[in-house]
Amino acid sequence: MAIKKIAVIGAGVMGAGIAAQAANAGYDVELLDRPAPSGANRSAIAEGALEKLLKTKPAPLMHPKNIKKIRAGNMEDDAARLKECDLIIEAVFEDPKVKFDIFQKIDANRKEGSIVASNTSTIPLHDLINGQSEALKKDFVITHFFNPPRYMQLLELITSEYNDQGKVAELTQFLDEKMGKGVIPCNDTPGFIGNRIGTFWMQCAINEAYNKNLTIEEADALMGKPLGIPKTGVFGLLDVVGLDLIPHISKSLISKLPVDDGYCKGTVAHPVIDKMIADGFTGRKTKAGGFYRRTEAKEDLSVDLNTGKTRPKKKSKLRAVSNAEKKGIRGLLDTKDKNGEYAWSVMKQTLCYAAEHVHTITGNITNLDQAMKLGYGWKYGPFEMIDKMGTDYFIKRLKADGDTVPAFLQKAAGRTFYSVANGKQQFLNKDGNYEEVQRPPGVLLLSDVKLAAKPVKKNASASLWDIGDGVLCLEFHTPGNTLDKKILKMINHACDTIGDGKGKYKALVIHNEGENFSAGANLKAAVAAVKAKQYWLVERLVKLGQNTLKRLKYAPFPVVSAPSGPALGGGCEILLNSSRVQAHAETYAGLVEVGVGLLPGWGGCTEMLTRAKQNKRLPGGPLPAVATVFETISTGKVATSAFEAKDLYFLRQTDGVTMNKSRLLADAKAQALEMAKNFTPEKPFDMELPGPAGLAAIDLAVDGFYLKGAATPYDVVVSERVAKVLTGGDDAGPGVKLSQDDLRALERKHFMASVRDSRSFDRIMHIFRTKKPLREKPIAGKKPADLRTEADRPGVLTRTLERGKKTARQAFKAVCANDNRHLCKSKKPKAHKPKP
Repeated sequence: MAIKKIAVIGAGVMGAGIAAQAANAGYDVELLDRPAPSGANRSAIAEGALEKLLKTKPAPLMHPKNIKKIRAGNMEDDAARLKECDLIIEAVFEDPKVKFDIFQKIDANRKEGSIVASNTSTIPLHDLINGQSEALKKDFVITHFFNPPRYMQLLELITSEYNDQGKVAELTQFLDEKMGKGVIPCNDTPGFIGNRIGTFWMQCAINEAYNKNLTIEEADALMGKPLGIPKTGVFGLLDVVGLDLIPHISKSLISKLPVDDGYCKGTVAHPVIDKMIADGFTGRKTKAGGFYRRTEAKEDLSVDLNTGKTRPKKKSKLRAVSNAEKKGIRGLLDTKDKNGEYAWSVMKQTLCYAAEHVHTITGNITNLDQAMKLGYGWKYGPFEMIDKMGTDYFIKRLKADGDTVPAFLQKAAGRTFYSVANGKQQFLNKDGNYEEVQRPPGVLLLSDVKLAAKPVKKNASASLWDIGDGVLCLEFHTPGNTLDKKILKMINHACDTIGDGKGKYKALVIHNEGENFSAGANLKAAVAAVKAKQYWLVERLVKLGQNTLKRLKYAPFPVVSAPSGPALGGGCEILLNSSRVQAHAETYAGLVEVGVGLLPGWGGCTEMLTRAKQNKRLPGGPLPAVATVFETISTGKVATSAFEAKDLYFLRQTDGVTMNKSRLLADAKAQALEMAKNFTPEKPFDMELPGPAGLAAIDLAVDGFYLKGAATPYDVVVSERVAKVLTGGDDAGPGVKLSQDDLRALERKHFMASVRDSRSFDRIMHIFRTKKPLREKPIAGKKPADLRTEADRPGVLTRTLERGKKTARQAFKAVCANDNRHLCKSKKPKAHKPKP
């Protein structure tokens, strides 16, 4: 059956979040809660939840307009609305009695055949349907979303023998393709996968922190990045999910699990944590905070686990963490101190628990690994983690500790849990045999392509892959996928290889599976050139970038970019110069160069202005489009979703959006093949721009921001340069049309003016050192007009020359020796040797 309308029962944090995600997917939603206990508005609870959706950060809605798709109501007055809904999701309090009554009311008011789903996190399905009608049992499933529903991709699906498998398949497809979820089938056991394994891991981490007398900062440092786990670690994660939620999950699990289960045996009371919950210190959802707190004076505090008192938060520098950076997971676990012992004790318990119960709680190890990656943000699932450290290494250490080796783990002795055969990934099944990992229909992963083939072309920064049917895929693989000269070279090589699109290859997709599509241009090489005053090197790179992206834009074959995550600066300019974009819904595009005192220099200004000029919704005349683009660029706006990126012109209205990241490459490839059937590249577009008159109008607006304290002195200068590009320069004005190449030349001119300005250099270096933007202090007595005309103040290189009267080459060496530690991740500075 087709799902056209959805109802969510329960307007709490989870219920409202699920309703928001359904609206994000384009569906109309009924959000119903209990009637308000007082007041004339009986739907005040649900309506209040809608108001919170618009204020919550990070935003549950991918676009504010999606709120219009959700209608609030209450279960007493509006239960009849359920007859219009094809999917009804219950998300009320985790109390079996409350849920039982809700299901009976739903059953009495729903239409025949509609799917009823519970969002329970711990209660088994057979307990929920006990005593319900036979009709409801046939249509009842559990769809366990993870919080926040928009951002956490995991959805655990639990079904029963009563369900029609065809209907289950349709529901799975809907949750996957439309709601954007990684649907993991689970057996009907307490806590399913995520809460069973995840809360056991948290329980072990808390208990061992007490046993080893660790601070919460130390525990989080060890249970975070070194293991490929989010930097929140354990105590930071508890602050995120809410400390008060854990006792409810624990109570439910203990009531359902056997007394000899590891979770039950490991349950220990911690009076300090119990008191924190009783006193309202339940985490980030309250102003009071939890394990980590911030005072009104913005002082960061943390809780002492033994006393419950707060103290200043300390940054932990641990040898075990350093060892992990050098040698990986084994470097962490082999560290001979209390920190290494802590990490080993927590993870051996967690991994053994996973190995012991995997086939009880789900069908295979891939399900369990995927659940922990999608639901908890782990880089590696438990069995992938064992492979990382070595199966035999893990077994040997367990035996050395006198621990029992789980039977399934023994089957993997001398082998790995995952292997590759004939270019296909395989996993170890319950019987100890290898099976091929099955992807859902329509899923194409670049990581799978890379297992089965060698790249068409590769260098240190990028690779070109054949993804079938005459389509090439360009992958970046620099840190943060930052763009450098080698990536530009690979783009040109891709264009040369595809040629006119009439031969072996017919289209190009630009895609990678990193956390960032691209964090922008790599500024480190430019910084070295600026220090040596070799500005021509920077200008040459800017020109190369402009020509390369222009070649993409006017290529005789379709270029489809498929971004996910941040696409910033130069990464955003690649999107702007693509024939089409097929974006993951969670794409965060933006031209953020002003934050480091620069402006878009690879065609970003030109393409943004072109799109705004072609937008018929904007008023006519030369200024409205300019003003719109100026506001976006000068304030460094970043879209918080692909849908918002369309409003800001980073994406076209005709660009596609994919809800499930795992389907992104397949969707982009399909788009490229469809376009290749009858492709005609875009033609250059000339523009009439306002010139000096428009510049004066923009300057007036910027002056107002500066006088209010909303803009810094150098913001005024950088904004002036952006405005000079967008208004067309001194020669622009009524009756004069500028080509896109004219605008690219202006971009280059004013980009280089910023490069030569020492204040831009100061901003860049501040970002490298602190990871935070530099905000200059106001200059007393300076008017905006004075700021635009004043001479550049001395920068790092100038001061070095003045002090020692050194040659430019000597100054360059001195500055590199002092500052290179901020430019390189390596502990030992690399000596820069400037070319003659």
